[in-house]
Amino acid sequence: MKLILSDRPLDIRPEDFKEIKYIDLSSLNISNCVGCFGCWTKTPGKCVIRDDAVSVYPLIAQSDEIIYVSRIKYGGYDTVMKTMLERAIPVQQAFIQILDGETHHVQRDVALKKAKIMAYGCTNEEEKDVFRQLIGRNAKNMNFKNHEVVFTSEEDVCDMVSKEVEKWEKQ
Repeated sequence: MKLILSDRPLDIRPEDFKEIKYIDLSSLNISNCVGCFGCWTKTPGKCVIRDDAVSVYPLIAQSDEIIYVSRIKYGGYDTVMKTMLERAIPVQQAFIQILDGETHHVQRDVALKKAKIMAYGCTNEEEKDVFRQLIGRNAKNMNFKNHEVVFTSEEDVCDMVSKEVEKWEKQ
């Protein structure tokens, strides 16, 4: 499955896509993670908070190609995307494994992903460098086979996503 996860509405029509899901996180009710670890202990693989996030993180886990669209704030994801990614912790287990000499959580049936991160709102090179480092550090925890960070303007983000979707449709 292919997934577009965006922190803002995009002028795209998901009904035109074959096997592509589009989720506008800004239109959903997603609460902050409370750090209770209930998704690991009380209800393994399922968040104890019942809101819209419980229907999104399984799609993140199942996707083999994914586009994240997020405004960059202080070198990281903006609030809407960061909140969702933090709420996706149920796709990992509490157990730790060593990967390339680093400790990482064991994935819970998570597809290996080709990821493209479309970042907008960056104001300088230092912020872009911090964001690239963040994505690189998160890549193993998010089960990325490979990833690419693309910086664009807010005005061009829709066109950039549409071009990626066209490539997906040709595959």
